[in-house]
Amino acid sequence: MLYSPLMSMRIRLYYAVILFLLTYSVSYAQEQRISPLSVTTSRYKDTYVKIVYSQPQKKGREIFGNLVPYGQVWRTGANEATEITITTDIIINGTELKAGTYSIFTIPNASSWTIIINADLGLWGSYNYNEKRDVMRFVVPVVKNNQVTESFTIGIDPRNNVADIFFVWDKTRVNIPVQYLEPKPKP
Repeated sequence: MLYSPLMSMRIRLYYAVILFLLTYSVSYAQEQRISPLSVTTSRYKDTYVKIVYSQPQKKGREIFGNLVPYGQVWRTGANEATEITITTDIIINGTELKAGTYSIFTIPNASSWTIIINADLGLWGSYNYNEKRDVMRFVVPVVKNNQVTESFTIGIDPRNNVADIFFVWDKTRVNIPVQYLEPKPKP
């Protein structure tokens, strides 16, 4: 059988495509996370809120007080520390938070959680958490759910100029009250 230059080019192209697909599938498989990345957003007038976090799964484990110990700083999810971005100032649990991007850490306990808004960004977990960089701390009560939530979930429940940011996992839920500020008149 004679090979023409065109056939030789087709064979090389075939092998190049196979090599590309193998390389892509290996790198794609490495990018898959056990705790997938998730984003929750909300908008009220000029205020946009975005929370980026990773979603660990329950998988039959005892979560709070065991996998996530009570009384210790938690990254509030998995992998990188959870981050919140707000485009205008808001009131969170009665205190003003300036527009910007912050990390969210928590200290879970059986009946309440300490919520921590921190200025450090790009942290892996809570390993390098620095309390001196806290922008605010406050305590919210735990609400027990009757049903189990398999994936750790952060959501925003908007109601006009107020909202609740909520964290829910297993049978535990905490709500963080938010109030959107009216835009300041332009001079």
